[in-house]
Amino acid sequence: MHRAWYVAAVAFVTIVGAAAFASLPGLLIDPLHTEFGWSRGTIGFAISVNLALYGLTAPFAAALMDRFGIRRVVACALTLIAAGAGSAVFMTEPWQFTLTWGVLVGLGSGSMALAFSATVANRWFAARRGLVTGLLTAAGASGQLVFLPLLSWIVTRHDWRPAALTVALAALVVVPFVWLLMRDHPADVGLPPYGATEFVPKPAPVPGAAARAVRVLRDAARTGPFWLLAGTFAICGASTNGLIKTHFVPAAHDHGMPVTAAASLLAVIGVFDIAGTVFSGWLTDRFDSRRLLAAYYALRGLSLLLLPLLLAPDVRPPMVFFIVFYGLDWVATVPPTIALCREHYGPDGAIVFGWVLASHQVGAGLVAFLGGAARDALGSYDPVWTASGALCAAAALMALVIRRRPAAVTG
Repeated sequence: MHRAWYVAAVAFVTIVGAAAFASLPGLLIDPLHTEFGWSRGTIGFAISVNLALYGLTAPFAAALMDRFGIRRVVACALTLIAAGAGSAVFMTEPWQFTLTWGVLVGLGSGSMALAFSATVANRWFAARRGLVTGLLTAAGASGQLVFLPLLSWIVTRHDWRPAALTVALAALVVVPFVWLLMRDHPADVGLPPYGATEFVPKPAPVPGAAARAVRVLRDAARTGPFWLLAGTFAICGASTNGLIKTHFVPAAHDHGMPVTAAASLLAVIGVFDIAGTVFSGWLTDRFDSRRLLAAYYALRGLSLLLLPLLLAPDVRPPMVFFIVFYGLDWVATVPPTIALCREHYGPDGAIVFGWVLASHQVGAGLVAFLGGAARDALGSYDPVWTASGALCAAAALMALVIRRRPAAVTG
């Protein structure tokens, strides 16, 4: 077996471990509201800072990986996540929640974002890139699957602080694996990338990581596909991390569903997310990425419009169908989006995708805050589901407008 698959396996395990922190914010809203009396809008603001920094850090992290190597950047990011989650147990004020979980965990998680998956796929694989991207994207859902039921049980039985410490330990445990087993480039072990017929020398470190990230953004911002990809991915983040991952559990609890049951449903999304993302990567290697994106967003929007009718005190078959359907579609948008970034921007595709991911997280952050504020003001999440469904319909139309590059069409 080619060494690239071992590197992909290490990356998968790393993302699974780092995904523990992403499973917790939606479970903290009710406990923090009860213990400290903070409004849901205040709690949602800290989560929105986390999500926004997650995205805004990603393009710089991709450039830093080109400068200092994947292994160093990822190890430092995991350590930062552990520091933020661990120090959160001592907080007593909202600004401390924003600093620890919003800033520290947000910066660390941004360095472990999907730009990491894109970098590994681009460096180690000349073939099967779509499949590998799907597998690594699914790793985040696997982490959610592993940790969400456990964390919800800890929060329910033992309070939220032990759950935060569990997240910190999970991030720390992965650091030795990254340091000992991860390699930055196939040339480090004297191999060509998987699927390549010739050896590819390791490129020299690229200085000026921040300047390069800004330059790539400036150049990409002059093109239409960048804004269409950024717009669709902002809606993707708004309708997944910002909406479902943050507000599904408290919304279900509003309808009388126990927190552990709602968290288990969210974890089940992670099960089908793995299958949907891997299958989407397989489809991306074979079909037009624009049409795939349009189909994904249209189906997602339809499901969100129906969700208010499905929430109930217990888990019924229509809700199970929604969970399966939404899970298959959750991040199926990632492989075709990365493919379009690679198609239009070549060697800078990973950094461009980092900026596109930034828009994803800004959209997620806005809805994380606005969803909580809407719940405080209106007493219901129903208008938020409807508005998000309409946004997904707009994203489907935007995806169809993206033009193919002439070379890609000819090829």
